[in-house]
Amino acid sequence: MTLKSAYSQSLPKGFRGSGVSAGLKGSGAKDLALIVNDGPDNFASAVFTTNQVVAAPVIWSRQVLKDNQVSAVLLNSGGANAATGPDGFADTHKSAEGVASLLSISSSDVAICSTGLIGVRLDMEKLLAGVKSAHSTLSTDSTEDLARAIMTTDSKPKIATYESSGVSFTGIAKGAGMLAPSLATMLSVVMTDAKVDKALANEIFTKVCEKTF
Repeated sequence: MTLKSAYSQSLPKGFRGSGVSAGLKGSGAKDLALIVNDGPDNFASAVFTTNQVVAAPVIWSRQVLKDNQVSAVLLNSGGANAATGPDGFADTHKSAEGVASLLSISSSDVAICSTGLIGVRLDMEKLLAGVKSAHSTLSTDSTEDLARAIMTTDSKPKIATYESSGVSFTGIAKGAGMLAPSLATMLSVVMTDAKVDKALANEIFTKVCEKTF
């Protein structure tokens, strides 16, 4: 498989996304991304950092992914929500509830990913307003907006897309140097409309990540 430098703005079938500025970054740059899986299958697989110290969104999303079911992913830059204690976890829960309410789904099907400054709580008023803005602008053609919304020290958006025989893959990522141990502060989301066996998908995804990292 060869990935080309040019990429598709169109997400795989069944996915919608949006990248907006919620005001979490002082620069006014995009800082909040919402990805929605409209189905018909909401199967998801995930790997997480092996660091012993993890942020509230990692704790939350590990719980969400236990049943390999995800209907939405909310990602933000401008604040990692790390080293923020019980209040930070409550903020993560509130973020998931905000997404779930708009999509009429369970918050237990909403994964949360945050990156940015450590030790500072997120401005929840801005974040929740951003969630509403992202929801109102969901689109099937949003690859670059999604990638830009999760950038921190990245010099450019990290995007890869591939299509063959009617099957599409779209991947976005952030992370410039802090990739150890195993992912560390890196975030990545891969979407596909390929129909695969769930056990096989988990096995392949795990092996690919082990080889990559």
